Amino acid sequence: MRSVLAASMVFLSLASAHAQAPASKPVKLGVLNDQSGQYADAAGPAAVEVAKMAIADFGGKLLGRPIELVFADHQNKTDIASGIARRWIDTEGVDVILDIGNSAVALALADLVRDKNKMMIVSSAGASAITNEKCSPNTFQWTYNTYTLARSTAKALMGQGGNEWYFLTADYAFGQAFESDASAVLKEAGGKVAGSVRHPFNTSDFSSFLLQAQNSSANVLALANAGGDTTNSLMQAHEFGLLGQKSKMRVAALLFQITDAKSVGLPNLQGLYTSEAFYWNRNDASRAFGKRFFEKVGRMPTMVQAGMYSATMHYLKAVEAAGTLDNAAVLAKFRSMPVNDFFSEKGYVREDGMHIHDYYLLRAKTVEQSKTPWDFYDVVATVPAEDANIPRDQSKCSLMKKS
Repeated sequence: MRSVLAASMVFLSLASAHAQAPASKPVKLGVLNDQSGQYADAAGPAAVEVAKMAIADFGGKLLGRPIELVFADHQNKTDIASGIARRWIDTEGVDVILDIGNSAVALALADLVRDKNKMMIVSSAGASAITNEKCSPNTFQWTYNTYTLARSTAKALMGQGGNEWYFLTADYAFGQAFESDASAVLKEAGGKVAGSVRHPFNTSDFSSFLLQAQNSSANVLALANAGGDTTNSLMQAHEFGLLGQKSKMRVAALLFQITDAKSVGLPNLQGLYTSEAFYWNRNDASRAFGKRFFEKVGRMPTMVQAGMYSATMHYLKAVEAAGTLDNAAVLAKFRSMPVNDFFSEKGYVREDGMHIHDYYLLRAKTVEQSKTPWDFYDVVATVPAEDANIPRDQSKCSLMKKS
């Protein structure tokens, strides 16, 4: 039986430990995510590494204090996550909780950080409710949400004739949100939902679900799942002959990290479209970050890992600009400061807590087109920030100004 992974500490400071004043209270950041389960490749230990990178790049100290990083594995269980977060806040002095990696966990922790007057910056949990109907002044969604990825992918495929979708959906909050958001965009654009089926978390055999999709009228198989569920369903869809260069059906992988692409292999990506907030081979700045990450981790970063660096750095800059760890002052700076880095060009934080930035529609390359082991995609289009996100007049967030 797996035991709860105890929070581990990493002290990052340019000054030696003996040089620190004994009374110098550290600025403390906590990365809470799936360190060992299904989502560990997409975020996991590498998300801790990019937080370390950001802290080191910032200089290792903030307001004259050392910066301390702790991390823990919530095992995708809300009770474990809540216990860790409560201990961090109540007894260990953690100032901000980062990453999360599971939508049910993020939604459960939102009330806790609000009640405790702390901050939570979500990078790898995607349910749109986090910054929509369940929005909070203390919670931010940095990298993506189900609405932004669904909207980007659905609109693009509709323009190429992909007008009838069959959803293969993970049966939990994240998957249900993806199906709901993509269905709304599809219907708004004149498309049709040809059917849907829900599968349990961590399914190994998708044959019965794929048979239903094959017998439908759909020309797009929409994968509203993540991690191992996405890779398994995609590979089995190719085995069934649903996908590939000879098939009329395309696949819309609504959340598909580069680690998933590597696991599946380029031959099994044929016919695949997906949207990402970051792709390492998009421009010089993204390639430079990809190279740094590769040197540390041995592979290219996912979008949520790249987003973790950006979110961590923005938090540190906000505290520095506020000149204090007072949460009200830090929240105000965090919301008001622009974001302009390799991840987000001309980005900003909206009232609902959503980090507003561009997205990129990606199409899988053929095997012949790929030049390097991580060269999986062509960037087909840039989806402007305002087009990708929930419009103001459709937002259910009580914090949102409607005009």
